[in-house]
Amino acid sequence: MSYNVNLPVRGEHGCYEIRLESIGGLGANVCGKILGELGALYLNLNSASFASYGSEKKGSPVKSYIRYSDNNVEIRISSPIESPHILAVFHDRLAGKQGVCAGVAGHTSVVLNTAENPDAARDALKMPSGTLYAIDALKIALECKTRVNMVMLGAIAKASGFIPLEAVYESVSDTFGKKYPQAMKGNIDGIKRGYDEAEATVYADDGKYPYAPFAEPVSELGWKTAPIGGVLQSYGSTVSNDLTASREGYIPVFIKEKCIHCGLCETTCPDFVYQFAEGEIKGKKAMVNLGPDYHHCKGCLRCVEICPTAAIVAGLERENDITKTHVRNRDLVVGRLEFESVGQSGWIESESAVINEI
Repeated sequence: MSYNVNLPVRGEHGCYEIRLESIGGLGANVCGKILGELGALYLNLNSASFASYGSEKKGSPVKSYIRYSDNNVEIRISSPIESPHILAVFHDRLAGKQGVCAGVAGHTSVVLNTAENPDAARDALKMPSGTLYAIDALKIALECKTRVNMVMLGAIAKASGFIPLEAVYESVSDTFGKKYPQAMKGNIDGIKRGYDEAEATVYADDGKYPYAPFAEPVSELGWKTAPIGGVLQSYGSTVSNDLTASREGYIPVFIKEKCIHCGLCETTCPDFVYQFAEGEIKGKKAMVNLGPDYHHCKGCLRCVEICPTAAIVAGLERENDITKTHVRNRDLVVGRLEFESVGQSGWIESESAVINEI
């Protein structure tokens, strides 16, 4: 079905512009493609979309850009969107990193996946002005058994003010219905809840946070500055790598009373997050398991599967106060967090990685 819509505003190129800020693994690239097809195939608009990412690893930065225009305005640009009408931030850990709010002004609607209230979310983003939709897309996705991008898609449609919910349903059904029919109910439920539960909070330009102009992120290493021989000076899954943004809702919850200190969790963990220290077990000196360092944990839950005594169980991250059980590795505490630059190593996703590490 085709829908006739009117674009509420247009930017300097005569286009309505949407920018998605995310990390690999949350589906922002797919969400951008759906929004692009939505405009061209269902809304009778000219539409263009493309993504910008590096290695496309889980945990590494991903940006997606979507432009809409009326049929009488051709889209002849393919540059990054500097001052979006809608900015969607797929993970609240991106707040304050890489300037995700660059170019945001009074005309911008920001959709943020967060469990925080709008005022706290604004402070985290350092958002100067505009309309904020703070929605716990991760919680909704877990409840609906879908992905974060589906919930964000519904919230983006709500924030636009002109994208019909029915058009989003049709686009997603045509995209995934034949290939993944079992996932369609969760997808539709997630889209609907994202649309229904996205509530607007308007912030005037009160001077609390200054306007930040958009600038492309520049890497310290490039084709002119890379070391001879292709040596990787900064790579995923290092001790300085903050992997918290790679988690998708679940964390391993450590139950100390059930632990027999066998060390299986340590041998199976691809990021060596479990901490052991000298102590006593039944009056004898032994290495005692202190629990995981959540700073380096990406939530793969391999430790949950291997634990023989159920001392490690899967839990919802936002329902467990990990600050009470969080044990930072004393020898690996660093000040610089690099997840937004490199992401985790894709190699550790393979089953052979476990064998090679033991």
